[in-house]
Amino acid sequence: MSIQRIFSTILLASLLPISQLASADDSLQNAVNNPQRSETNTQRDMFRNPSATLMFFGITADMRVAEIWPGRGWYTEILAPWLKHGKGQLIAAGFPANTQSNYRQTLRQEYNTWLKSAPELYDEVVVTEFGPESEGQFAEPESLDAVLTFRNVHNWVQDAFAEEAFSAIFTALKSGGILGVTDHRAKPGTSLAVMKTSGYLTEEYVISLAENAGFVLEEKSEINANPSDTADHPNGVWTLPPTLRVDNVTDKAKYQAIGESDRMTLRFRKP
Repeated sequence: MSIQRIFSTILLASLLPISQLASADDSLQNAVNNPQRSETNTQRDMFRNPSATLMFFGITADMRVAEIWPGRGWYTEILAPWLKHGKGQLIAAGFPANTQSNYRQTLRQEYNTWLKSAPELYDEVVVTEFGPESEGQFAEPESLDAVLTFRNVHNWVQDAFAEEAFSAIFTALKSGGILGVTDHRAKPGTSLAVMKTSGYLTEEYVISLAENAGFVLEEKSEINANPSDTADHPNGVWTLPPTLRVDNVTDKAKYQAIGESDRMTLRFRKP
């Protein structure tokens, strides 16, 4: 077990109530340890701490959960079989079919093809659309127990879509429903202009977006913190793994040593 993974486990124990730790669903850890997960994905567990993060958010296997913009399915690989086993449901709110971004269009098509490649795991995933080009709701109003978004808020800010996004999530959640957010964390006082270009957001700004939509901040966690990340890299957050947008081999080794970004982990609730 890596030092960072040990640290995350100890940190989790200090942040979560004893009752929550005691009631943790073994099936979640089974889903994280599933040998059918790709090796590329499991190698990133030490930075993303999936079991600890989902426990902190208060997600249980019987919930109706939406994951916003699931990308290549990193969290879907864990959430889909776990929720299926627990009689819950995963809604994958992906990019709209008419997105004008070639990158997002490709990612959308690859994700949908990937889901179909393993029906024994993903046949119950409900795929919907979420984004500025979407013409409908990603879920019925007040129908979800939880909504999760991993490293997407900075994209919404860049797209001038953040206020609309948080409002749509608020509408879809039941009263008492959970919004779990992780994203790249900027230093306090970072300007909006820098946030838009660097991919890092201040906790204060993300909290204000959620609160303006009606959410209440319930708790913060340092589960996904990385003190080695100074958040001031030449190509923003994309300088770090997994993107590694760097100019030479020496720089690549330097930024690989830092690891993935320092991330805020925030749990909100709809009153």
